[in-house]
Amino acid sequence: MPASHTPLIYVCDPIHEAGLDRLRQVGRVIVLDRAHSAEALMDVARDADALIVRSRTRVPADLILALPRLKLIARAGAGLDGIDVSTARARGINVINAPDANTLAVAEHTMGLILALARNLTRADAALKAGRWAKSELMGLSLRGKTLGIIGFGRIGRQVARLAAPFGMRIIVNQPRLTPELALSEGAMPHDLHDLLAQSDFVTLHVPMRAQNQNMIAADELAMMKQGAFLINTARGGLVDEAALLAALESGHLAGAGIDVFASEPTPDPALVQHPRVIATPHIAASTHEAQRDAALAVAEQIAELLDVWASSTGSLNLRVVPLSDIVTHEHVDPKRVERLAARFEKSGALSDPPVVSFWDGKYVVLDGATRTHTFHHLGIDNIAVQVVNAEDDITLHTWNHAVSRLDFAAFLDGIAAIPHLHVRASTLEEAEAHLHSGAAFAFLNHLSRGIYLLDSDAPTWLERLDAVREVVDLYNRMGEVERTLVNDMARLRNDFPGLTMTVTFRPLDTKEVLQAAAHGHPMPAGVTRFVIPGRILRLNLSLEDLRRPGSLEEKNVWLQAWLHERMARASVRYYQEPVVLLDG
Repeated sequence: MPASHTPLIYVCDPIHEAGLDRLRQVGRVIVLDRAHSAEALMDVARDADALIVRSRTRVPADLILALPRLKLIARAGAGLDGIDVSTARARGINVINAPDANTLAVAEHTMGLILALARNLTRADAALKAGRWAKSELMGLSLRGKTLGIIGFGRIGRQVARLAAPFGMRIIVNQPRLTPELALSEGAMPHDLHDLLAQSDFVTLHVPMRAQNQNMIAADELAMMKQGAFLINTARGGLVDEAALLAALESGHLAGAGIDVFASEPTPDPALVQHPRVIATPHIAASTHEAQRDAALAVAEQIAELLDVWASSTGSLNLRVVPLSDIVTHEHVDPKRVERLAARFEKSGALSDPPVVSFWDGKYVVLDGATRTHTFHHLGIDNIAVQVVNAEDDITLHTWNHAVSRLDFAAFLDGIAAIPHLHVRASTLEEAEAHLHSGAAFAFLNHLSRGIYLLDSDAPTWLERLDAVREVVDLYNRMGEVERTLVNDMARLRNDFPGLTMTVTFRPLDTKEVLQAAAHGHPMPAGVTRFVIPGRILRLNLSLEDLRRPGSLEEKNVWLQAWLHERMARASVRYYQEPVVLLDG
């Protein structure tokens, strides 16, 4: 951004005045006085450097592509489902939000609905206002001893669990790829969705609105709920099939529902809203003065920081020199590859592509460049230049499967038998996939002729089970030829790999559990993970001698920024699977 340019910040939905005051310190703020469609914003906000929205304004791909100067989209709240995040990031546009600002407000509203349903508060209030003393009709329920099923265990779900626990409620949770460590730390028990629905007296939803979550609670799921249970939704309206919910209430199968969000807003189905056993509120769970102020200030501070970064020609790269002692790799590394790369480093005398890292639990976890990092250890270089990214906002994690060829399967099974806490047993594809989906297993084998084998572990912790599976991967890497693949069709794989012995299918991994495992000394098996990192830096070509030169870390980072200023004049951006910054101009 040229130094003379004043950033134009378009505020498309109302935000707290405190946030506006902060934004006015860093740019020109244009507050739109009414709602605009995406099509209208293409003209109204044509010159925007930044857009700020809440739940009312949507930012689809065509709007993002139509705003040539757009560098930032901010959601003054938690959810990003109204923003085409992938298109924005493919264009190098930052997408930020305030995920913590409304956590407590929504969790408190959820508990308010639970209490109001359990004690018939709204019906009691309406009866008294109508002149009726309806005490005998309004026998309530105690929350102590009741089971609360929380679907979605992110920030809000965890806060609901914290608020519900002192009431003496039993907390059970359904969360894709929920780690045992997370569940244990919150005092909640993980369950699959069907078990949770069958056991819960109260079910509350706290998941994002994605295509796979549309009508996740429909007629079949409602039928699985206990007779007389309650459903609470303060997340997104499209998560619940409202016609099916109304039928479950009419039949008496459900005792009630607390609903803050609807499929059609601001004109929800009147039959649902007016049902006597429904407590309905107009999408106000996050609407507290404190939450709105905190959300506005949170995004305003992030915008101010980003604008300051853009004012510097190098800040957006987020390159820095860090000590190797603070770095851990997220996946296992083949020592032979380290030796080969060390020879190439010594020949070239330069670090071409800096490792990409994310800071987690006091460590820089390497997302891309594990071999490069270990090579620096091998060469005795104490510091390395890395690119730091935000793992929660900037990257996508893919999980590979493995195609293993020319493997002596009998000898491989003998080798597995020597791995502590690991067991292999024959299975069916349906059972194996169910175990992977529930998190009960990490991987299964599909032998070309012998069928499915499930990898089970009786290790006491998830991290130790991961270690056992990593030994399996190391074993077949030594014994056979391994290729990564996303294909599951065995006929196609046989054609692609003529010597194919088996495939290995892994449980889809979550970025946070990968980072947690790495930060605590438990790297993933080699070749299972692939991080897609927009804006990654290539062709840095940083001299190893400069990195070896004596000096403090602060001095080296001052030198690096000065060196980058000169290089940025020749930088370019190319688009491969993700946008990358090429510093060799």
